Order: sequence, then C-alpha cells, then structure tokens
Amino acid sequence: MPPHPHRPPELAWQVFRGSDVVRRGLLTRHQLRGASWVRLRQDVYADARLDRDHTLACRAALLRLPPGTLLAGPSAAHLHGVADAAGFRDDVHVLLPASARADAQPGVRVHQAPSSPERIGLLIPATAAAGPANTTRNGPADGPANTTTPGGNRPAIGLPSSTAVVATAIAEPGPVGGEPGLPGGPGRLLRSEPAVCAWESAVWSDPVRAVGIVDALLRMGRVSRTDLAEVADRNAGRPGGRRARWVFGLADPGARSAPESHLRVRLMLAGLPRPVARHPVRGPSGLVLHPALAWPEFRVAAEHDDPWHADPDRLDRDRQRCHQLQAAGWLVPRMTGGRLDRDFPVLVRDIRGALVARGWRP
Repeated sequence: MPPHPHRPPELAWQVFRGSDVVRRGLLTRHQLRGASWVRLRQDVYADARLDRDHTLACRAALLRLPPGTLLAGPSAAHLHGVADAAGFRDDVHVLLPASARADAQPGVRVHQAPSSPERIGLLIPATAAAGPANTTRNGPADGPANTTTPGGNRPAIGLPSSTAVVATAIAEPGPVGGEPGLPGGPGRLLRSEPAVCAWESAVWSDPVRAVGIVDALLRMGRVSRTDLAEVADRNAGRPGGRRARWVFGLADPGARSAPESHLRVRLMLAGLPRPVARHPVRGPSGLVLHPALAWPEFRVAAEHDDPWHADPDRLDRDRQRCHQLQAAGWLVPRMTGGRLDRDFPVLVRDIRGALVARGWRP
C-alpha cells in the first residue's frame, strides 16, 4: 500500500515559494520533490491536485512579482471567463505599476503601466475606493501578497496614495469560495477590467487570437461595443491604438467558439469579404439554420467541423444541415478540420470560387 502523502494543511491546494516553506519547517527539500507537489517555476511549487490551467500559471507568476502587479491582456481575459484566451503553458501577461521593476521570468511577459494610467481606466482616485480594506495572500503567510477587495476597491500596495489599481472583476459578485481555481476564501486575482484587457489583447496578441478573445468577451456580455469604442478612444494616442481599433472592428459576438472566430479572421486576412457569424437562413421546411459563416449577399455559407463532429450522429446531422442549406439555394463549401490544417489555401480558393460564381468581384 503506498504511503499516505505528507501534505501540511497550510499548503493544501496552495501555490507557494519553496524556500519559504522550508524555512518555516513545513516541508524539507526532499519532501518538495515528492509526488504531492509540482514545481511550476524556480522556487515556486503547488499542490499537485490543482488543475493545470492558466489560473495556476498566473498564481505562480505573481509570487515572484511586486505587489500591485495586475494580470493583463489574454491572462486577464482568461480570468474573466474566456477559457480559450490562454492555457497552462501560455505566457502570463502582467502589468507592473509605472514605478515598479521586476526580474525577467521565463513564461512571463511583463508590460509597464503608463505614467498616467488613470487615462486608460487602470487607475482611479483613492477617494473613490469603497468598502472594507482586506488583504489576502495566495501562498504562505510570509510570501508575497496579492491585494484583493472582496467587498470593494482599495489602494494597491506599492502605489502612490493618490491612486489605486482597480481590477473591476474583484468588485463583482464571484462564485462562492472566491476565484475559480483558488481554494476556499474570498481571494481574487487582480486583473485588468474587461474592456482594458480586450484592448491589451488586441495590441499584444496576433490578430487571429485577439479577435477570438474580443468575440468571447462580447458574447459573454463582459464588454459592449460602446465599452470597446470608449477604451479605443482613450488609448488612441498610445502605441497600438490603431491596431486595437482595427481588431475591435473585426469582432463578431455571433461566433460560438474560438475556432470559428479564428477561421473568420483567417479568411478575411486571405482576402475574402467579411462573413457573418451564425446568419439565420430559412430552409425549405421552414426550419431556421445558422451556418457558422455566411455571405448573405451572395448566398454562400460555410460550416465548420469542430472536433466532436467525429461522432456519427453529429456527422449525419451536419450533412442534413448542409443539404437543407443547398436546398434553400445556398452554396456550401465544406470546411473540415483536415482542410483547415493542411489545405487552407485550397479551402480559400474553393470559397473564393463560390463567391465569384454568385457575383462577387474581388
């Protein structure tokens, strides 16, 4: 029978600095190498039972960064509920206060906040902060702290008293127990507000991935078109301002998944006219269909095969949908996963041919 794992209660479901717990006598260096723990980065360990997701990567990165650091861009989007925004092995994006500095870490992309971040919605006057001040820590009691506010906003440690780092989500009602991925307690990881993290993602990520993040934030109701226009206007003079506005213009909340968003942008970057996500098409039987992408003006549609479409029943339903669209007078070039991966130029050629046959002039 395998030995019972040695896991002090203080470290259950936690992320911590190895040197701290050894100094405090909670674990030995030999025990740190046991199966109960996983090494995430230099001197940072976690309970091996925690999910290997981007939230865990964020928690690990913050332990070696200055107080007041915000998770930003795709990392903030992940914490706002866009699961596809970043994975466990993707870089963690962080925004440091203007006066703070941090050593380079593998897997962490550090961005510096502007000297007047209140102009872009990151900082607000401390007098506007409300609610009781509470400081919680992710990790051992003597490790670096993440300042959080379960009931309101408060100044962040290490910033001038006239300003306070505000992550909108930490003032919103969260799931019972706090941040998803954080064990019990009211802890919340500081992150850029949704509209700001959309702008950051648009500037820092490649356009295909950035549009997928913005699509999801719009679809989930975390941001509105008005929010995006306002943050674009506030940042118009900053590097990347024109790029962000262009990315926002490509967004479509009708996309149901990141692969659909990515495909739409790839087709547009290949020179095809902009398709509409989930455009309603009434079939001969009266059933309203919603193809993944459509060019209504030319009555051309494209269906996207997701990974679960390998199920025989699902494949049969997909074929029926395709036949119904064709019966309604639409051309439907088929897009399979294999074609997207291996024959994308051929797929573009087929869709281009269908559009030209229906009157499109490149």
